[in-house]
Amino acid sequence: MESPVPPSPSHRPTEPPTEPRARRRDRHGRGMRGPVAPPQVPLSASRSDTFRDLVLDSVERLERRWPQLADVDFMVMEVPPVVSGETVPLGGSVPAEKNEPARVVVYRRPVELRSKSRDERALLVHEVVVEQVAELLGLSPESIDPRYGQD
Repeated sequence: MESPVPPSPSHRPTEPPTEPRARRRDRHGRGMRGPVAPPQVPLSASRSDTFRDLVLDSVERLERRWPQLADVDFMVMEVPPVVSGETVPLGGSVPAEKNEPARVVVYRRPVELRSKSRDERALLVHEVVVEQVAELLGLSPESIDPRYGQD
């Protein structure tokens, strides 16, 4: 009769660890990687930040001529609310109500899809802002910005 062979250490059942294992941030234990570009370089800005800056530039340009726009909220939204059967709007405006200021909204994704370059996008953003301000104030876009439609 043979005597039983004790199990080898590699075949022993493992016991659950008593303490949780330290988790590493990445597979190689080197930690998180640094930024791709320094913060002052345009590459480091996201597309939404760049778009927001285009809207702010356009608003600042108009506020010099129309100081009453300081009371208007300018917003950037990704996409417009879903409305079936209509064309996709590039912007919208809501007149002031009792406790709410007037609002102008520019929709980022539809504007980006209709422009190929940054310059073209800046032009389109300005046109959308001018059109929405004109609608809000009940004026023609040409009276809001004399250069409207000329670029």
